[in-house]
Amino acid sequence: MSTPERAPGRNSDPKSCSKNLPSDKVRSVIVKRKAKTDPNYGCSPEKRSLEMHLRLGAINLDKTSGPTSHEVVAWVKNILHVDKAGHSGTLDPKVTGILPVLLGDATRVMDTLLLAGKEYICLMHVHKAMPRKRILEVCKEFEGPIYQKPPLKSSVVKQLRTRTIYYLDVLEIEEQHALMQVGCEAGTYMRKLCYDIGLALGTGANMEELRRTKAGPFREDGTLVTLHQLKDAYENWKETGDEKELRRVIHPVETALRHLPRLVISDNAVDAVCHGAPLAAPGLLSLETDIKVGDDVAIFTLKGEAVALAKAALSNSEMLAAERGIVAKTERVIMEPGTYPRAWKLAEKKPGSMQVPVSGNNC
Repeated sequence: MSTPERAPGRNSDPKSCSKNLPSDKVRSVIVKRKAKTDPNYGCSPEKRSLEMHLRLGAINLDKTSGPTSHEVVAWVKNILHVDKAGHSGTLDPKVTGILPVLLGDATRVMDTLLLAGKEYICLMHVHKAMPRKRILEVCKEFEGPIYQKPPLKSSVVKQLRTRTIYYLDVLEIEEQHALMQVGCEAGTYMRKLCYDIGLALGTGANMEELRRTKAGPFREDGTLVTLHQLKDAYENWKETGDEKELRRVIHPVETALRHLPRLVISDNAVDAVCHGAPLAAPGLLSLETDIKVGDDVAIFTLKGEAVALAKAALSNSEMLAAERGIVAKTERVIMEPGTYPRAWKLAEKKPGSMQVPVSGNNC
């Protein structure tokens, strides 16, 4: 009989875990070479027109108990009168907390959030009174890689898989209830985690309440807003023309990419990447540490605009040393082609050559 069958949900070789999610990793910036950016093309995310802001917006939404995640997104679309929106990481109707909602072209970055780590505050009910020490010991065994099969009501294939619990802290125990703070890999089912802890205790257990407190770069901080606050901000803008509150509750798409390693590129490399070309070494200006081959990275302009999502073709040390060749392979373009001119149009013209006008400033 395999280990998963002998110990459902538990890691056969528990190990201590960091109390941070992968998205909390702190990186340093390495400047490869310096360059200037042309103010005639593109603009910083904070200076986009409101139309562009809504097309590239991200909302740190506080979901209430009751509606489905799909219903919440439908309400956001109705409130803002936008055609396209999507959420990252479904929450069950009774579950509350952070539900990142992306607007318009910002939905192109959805996959990076779906794979980001999550944090929950979970109230578990143990079916029979147990000593506090025993509950703490068993919960600790669930830190690290665990085996988990999705519950019957889930929409994914019901097969055994491995998920990582980055940390599981029991905050409080009162009679047969345990309040837990759990940092976990995307795709971890908290209801199933409580069930498996109950099996390990030999008493049975179930999840009573759940709230999501982190989703990748989104946190329970000053950016968290309710549907009512979103509605009020929109109506205030319609009545007064003041965009301040609407811009406070809707953030640039770049905020949804803070958990990814950042590559900053020169102006003359932007349009090529916008057309799906891989990023070559001459176009790379700066990068962040702790990048490995195959890692997801985000490509930015000098003005801080998100250009594309890519896969690292080299490690950060290899990128720094490379003078030629491909450093990252473009996978999903965020910026519209034509926002920056083609490289040959940025090159210095010889006397007598034709000057071709280019437009691309979307501010």
